[in-house]
Amino acid sequence: MDNIEETNEEHSMESPEKPLIITEDIRSYLYDTAKWTKFLAIIGFVLTALIAFFSFGASAFVSILATYSPGNPLAAMGSGFITVYFMVMALLYFYPSLLMFKHSNAVKKAVLYGDQESLSVAMLNLKSFFKFWGVLMIVLIAFYFLVMLMAVIAGLGSAGIGSGGMSS
Repeated sequence: MDNIEETNEEHSMESPEKPLIITEDIRSYLYDTAKWTKFLAIIGFVLTALIAFFSFGASAFVSILATYSPGNPLAAMGSGFITVYFMVMALLYFYPSLLMFKHSNAVKKAVLYGDQESLSVAMLNLKSFFKFWGVLMIVLIAFYFLVMLMAVIAGLGSAGIGSGGMSS
């Protein structure tokens, strides 16, 4: 047991941790990436505003839809549901846009002023951005899987009902 501990200590002494080196090429790539993330963040903010604006106009849309198409399922859901749905969609666009915007600003500050703390903040925002999208994708894949499973079950159930429950 003592031998294992000594081996680990010797290994850590032999290979000291090397600092991360950011070359001028990497700084240039980071700066260019910051420009694109700021552009995408601004587009995200504009889309968020448009979706939020549309959500507040949902009641007018639903009333027109109910007038001209009385059997429409969207009209049956009501304007409150559609307003809440689009506000949730707006929030789903806003959060990653905000993370990209913060990332962009922090990267620019880090590159222009050589600020290590800003680079750490930028990488934290980037990690949060990808974590958000990863979790959202897992949720969507699980939702799609459940929808397909329910469709198969409904199809099997309707096939049993359609044949009268008799087997050949």
